[in-house]
Parts: sequence; structure tokens; C-alpha cells
Amino acid sequence: MFLTITTTGTPERPATELGHLLHKHPDKSQAFSTSYGTAHVLYPEADDLRCTAALLLEVDAVALVRRGKGKGRGGAPDAALAQYVNDRPYAASSLLAVALSGVFSSAMRGVCRARPELPALPRPLRVEIPSLPARGGPVLVRRLFEPLGWSVTAEPVPLDDRFPEWGDSRYVHLVLESGAVTLAEALRHLYVLLPVLDDAKHYWVSSDEVDKLLRAGAGWLPGHPEQKLITSRYLTRRWSLTRQAMERLELVRLAETDDSDVEELDNAVAAETGTEEKPTPLAVRRRAAIVAELAAAGAARVLDLGCGQAQLVQELLKDPRFTEIVGVDVSVRALTIAGRRLKLDRMGERQAARVKLLQGSLVYTDKRLKGYDAAVLSEVIEHLDLSRLPALEYAVFGAARPRTVLVTTPNVEYNVRWESLPAGHVRHGDHRFEWTRAEFRAWAETVARRHGYTVGFTPIGPDDPEVGPPTQMAVFTRGAANERTDGRTGAEAGERTGEEAGERTGEEAGERTGEEAGERTGEEAEERTGQETGEKEAEAA
Repeated sequence: MFLTITTTGTPERPATELGHLLHKHPDKSQAFSTSYGTAHVLYPEADDLRCTAALLLEVDAVALVRRGKGKGRGGAPDAALAQYVNDRPYAASSLLAVALSGVFSSAMRGVCRARPELPALPRPLRVEIPSLPARGGPVLVRRLFEPLGWSVTAEPVPLDDRFPEWGDSRYVHLVLESGAVTLAEALRHLYVLLPVLDDAKHYWVSSDEVDKLLRAGAGWLPGHPEQKLITSRYLTRRWSLTRQAMERLELVRLAETDDSDVEELDNAVAAETGTEEKPTPLAVRRRAAIVAELAAAGAARVLDLGCGQAQLVQELLKDPRFTEIVGVDVSVRALTIAGRRLKLDRMGERQAARVKLLQGSLVYTDKRLKGYDAAVLSEVIEHLDLSRLPALEYAVFGAARPRTVLVTTPNVEYNVRWESLPAGHVRHGDHRFEWTRAEFRAWAETVARRHGYTVGFTPIGPDDPEVGPPTQMAVFTRGAANERTDGRTGAEAGERTGEEAGERTGEEAGERTGEEAGERTGEEAEERTGQETGEKEAEAA
């Protein structure tokens, strides 16, 4: 992706003032990391009479394709092989618009600390974009830019120069020229209209996009003849958001006509009660979903495995239904912080009797964890190496065996909706993996079959129709129908291989009668199982 901004000047008002406005020195080439690649800013020419700043955006196309789905990040819905062949690395789109706002944020706001008088001064500008997707063709390009004072040259790019009979593509070579426009206005025009012409965005559009549109469209969008089309396309035809934006734009128009403030017209609700609710953080939604599932399962004694700083423990303590809450973490430092968070040293005797913090590793069996109604593994499994996961599975499902187990983990498919997340990156630096919904379901169903549980799945957070929810939760239940003396379902019992026949858990051996088991302890019986052997090998590694 490539865009150039050119201005001309005089010895009194040199063109190199463009460097001050963009906050990028003309003598330097600079690179900036974005959520989908690297943006480079350089100056092909810079003197008093003419200065050109170029923005070159290198897109990590492979990561976009792998993470994208359909119209999501990296997708090209009209391409036959959309997951592998798309225009995102080459054609200006919302990717370039977001890069403009990130790399030239101060210039877009009209801020220049070194020369505060410069942003308000109109200047001659020429903007060139060699490849711009334009659904609507050159005619629509002119309808969008000419009312804003631009002289527009939009030359259609042929599908193939060798075969003119094939006609033109949906791309144009765009040149915009204006004799008197501020740089901030020009950047805001591009920020809004590039994704409008592409008629797509590479990230999920939420309610905060309405605010972005109104900020960037201030001063020109309320009176634009194509206001409705711009608003609808910018908000990816989400009608509820479009309606909200149109109502606010109408208020702006009326305020300008009446020469009054928008707040004076929008007085149906008192100012002190007119605040918009902030979206609930995903972590809060996750804890609420976990508490609801535990309550539905009738759990009273709960393990929070990998409790970290005890946010979930703190939430559970608010509900008297949970009579015993045990937080377990391998990190002593995390447990120390958890103790301070919970104010254990100042907690009343009755409340203190309900909570306990234990140091321990989840890849080792631990007798202290047996006999509980439920266990929670919230955002834990993705912090383990995959080779260690079987040891955790056995320690929780095979040895501790609570009646209910809740496991939450990120849904990697949803990562394309985080605008600030670099393409191809996981959500946290310590995550060893992040699973798709299908991968998580396959793992959970295998664990459930192996250990005599049933499993269901619950989305947490907004359930996107294309990529699912940001967090996925598996609810494991060990019911009476699954209780057998060997701890296996009937189907598993009939499908045992010779290797499976030796994989009895320590709890199964411990459930034998004294006549069958003799004087062996539960710990000795655990050492007989093939699964425990696999655990020991993982520990040794």
C-alpha cells in the first residue's frame, strides 16, 4: 500500500513545513509497527519549493489470511480463493486508514507543538494513491471528494493491459488536488472515505466507530450530499449504528442552522443522567459466566485452579452459596498479592473460614484437591506447553475428579476483531497456544470421554456470527450415569485397547474393596496406571 502527500511552498513559507505538521523529519526514514504490519514514512523530495511525504504500508498478508474469516481481517469476499488470494497488501483500504490515524495522529488532530500556528493554515496539497478499491467506480469517487473542494482524477485500472476487452477492475489510480486545504482536513477526509470506497473494514465495527466517524467528519460530514451513503458504508451497514450516527449528525446540522450548541438541542435527558453506559470488560463477563455456571451446578465447595491474583476468588466470596473456596497457584508471589487483595489479615473469622490459598503445581496430583464440588480453570491451559497438558488433565480429571469442571480459554478466531492486536500474535506474551473453537471442542470432548464426563460449551462475550465469542468455556459434568467402578463410560469400556486397559486411575484403584486392593495406599495404586507414567515422563522432561 502506498500513498503520497505533496505540497509546494515559497522561501517565505517553505514546503518543508510539511515535516513539522506530520511530526516526521524530512531527512529521516522511519518505521512504525502496526497491528497488521509495518508502516514506513519517507520523503522522496524535500526542499523549500516542493516536499513529498510517502506512507508505505507493508502488510503481513499471511497472518491476515490465517486469522481472517470471510469479510474479517485479511478476507476478500469476492475472490474465488479469498483465504489465500486477496488485495490487502496492495490496495488502499481500512488498513491504510488506520495506519494514517496511528502514524499521523497529531497531524490529524491539528496539533503541532513546535509551530502551533501551522495546522490552521490552508496550503496546496496533492494526494496520490496508485491503487484504491472503489465500489462505485470513478463516478462515486468524484461524488465523495469533489464536494469537499478537491479536484479529482480517478483513472480506472484495467483488469489486464494485455486484454483490454476484459474491461476495468474495481480499482482506480486516484489523484486529489486542492489549492487551499489544511493537512488535518485532508487526513480526516482520507481516514473516513478510504474504507467507504472499499466498502469493507478489516476489523469488527462496534459502537465506538460512531464516535470515530463523528470526530473525523466534524466540519464536513453533516453537510455532505452523500452523508447517508458514507455513514452506512463506514459502519459496514450495521443499521443500528447507522441510525445512531444519522441522528447525531442531524443534531449537528440543526445546531449549525440555529447557531447554537448541540447540547442545547439534545436536552431531552438531564445532563447528569445522559451518560452512555461503558461496555462491560470481558474479564468481568467471564467471571459472571463462571459464577452463574457454578450456581447452576449447585456447587458449594469450589477450587480456583491457577487463581493468579484471586479476582475470581474475590467474586465467589460475595455469594454465600459458596461455602468453601480454595485458590491454587504455582506462583508464591501471585498468592501473596492475592492475600493482600482479599485482605486476609483483616477478614472476619467467619469469612476467613470460607477461603484458603494453596501453593501447588497443576501438573502434579495433589490429595488436597480431592472431594470438591467444582473446579475452575479460567484462562489457564493456554499458559502450559502442549506437552504438559496431559499431566494437567490427569491431575484434575483423573485424580481430583470434582463433580463439575469449568475451563475457559481464548478463541483465537476472535483475535481478528481486536484492532490493536498485531496480526499473527496471541493475546498475551505467555500464551503457548490459542485454539479455534473446533480445536477446543475436540480437546474437551476427548478429555470428557477419557475420564467419564459429559461436556457442553458456552460462549462468553459478544458471539460474533463469523468468528464466535472472544472467550470459549467448556462445562464438564461427572454425573451418576458416568460413575462406574472403573471410572469409564460403557462405550469406552468396549473400546479399550491393550494400552487403555492399563490406564486405570489412582482413584479407581482406591475405590476397590479392601479384599481386592489389599493394603495398598491410594498413592501406591496411582503409580500403577499408564496415565500416571505418562505424567511422570512429562514431569521429568
